[in-house]
Amino acid sequence: MPYRRTDNVIRRQAARQARIVAAARQAAAEGGMAAVQIAPVASRAEIATGTVYRYFPSKTELVAAVVKAISDEEMAAIRNAARAAPGPVSALAASIATFAARALRNRRLAWAVIAEPVDADIERVRLAYRKALGDELRSRIVAAQKAGHLPQQDVELSSSALVGALLEGLLGPLAPDAGENPTRMRDAVQTLTLLSLRALGVNDARARGLVVQVALPAIGEG
Repeated sequence: MPYRRTDNVIRRQAARQARIVAAARQAAAEGGMAAVQIAPVASRAEIATGTVYRYFPSKTELVAAVVKAISDEEMAAIRNAARAAPGPVSALAASIATFAARALRNRRLAWAVIAEPVDADIERVRLAYRKALGDELRSRIVAAQKAGHLPQQDVELSSSALVGALLEGLLGPLAPDAGENPTRMRDAVQTLTLLSLRALGVNDARARGLVVQVALPAIGEG
C-alpha cells in the first residue's frame, strides 16, 4: 500500500510540474522570455505561486525546464524526419527542413527559446538548445561525409555555421517576414535548405532535387 500511495504522489507531482512548464511555454509563445515570470505563470496554470516556487525556485530554472522540453521535442522531430529519409544526404536535408518548418510555424516561441536577447543567466541555459541542434546537424553531416556524399570539411565549424545561418535566416531581425502565408513559409524553408546543402558541398542539381523531395511538416497552421 505505501508504494501505491508513493506512486500516486509522484504522478501528481509530475503532472503539476508539467502543467507549470506548459503555462510558462504558453507565456513565452505570447510574450517572449520577459513574459515568463513566476506569479503570472502560476496564475495561468491555476496553481499557487508558492507551489511553483517549490518546483522552480527561480525564473532561470523555470526557463531551463521550458527550453529543455522544447529542445527535446524539436530534436525528436528532426531525428524522426532523418530516420524516414532514404539516405544520409536526404536525412541531412530532412533535418534542416524539419527544423526550419517547425521554427517558422511557431516563430515567436522559437525566437524566445533560442535567439531572443536575454540576460546572461537565461542565455546560459538556452545555449543547451543551440548545442543540441548543432550536435544533431553535425551527426548528419558526418554520416553524409562518411558515405562519400560530402567533401572533407571541418564538421564542427560547418555545423556551427549552419546553426547560425538557420537562426538568422529564420528568426533574426534581418529575416524576411513570411507572416502566416503557407506558400511564403514553404519557400523560405526550401530556400534555406538549398542554401545549407550547397554550402556543405552538395552539387546544385542534387541539392535542388533533395529540396523538392523532402517531406515538410505542416506549416502555417497555428
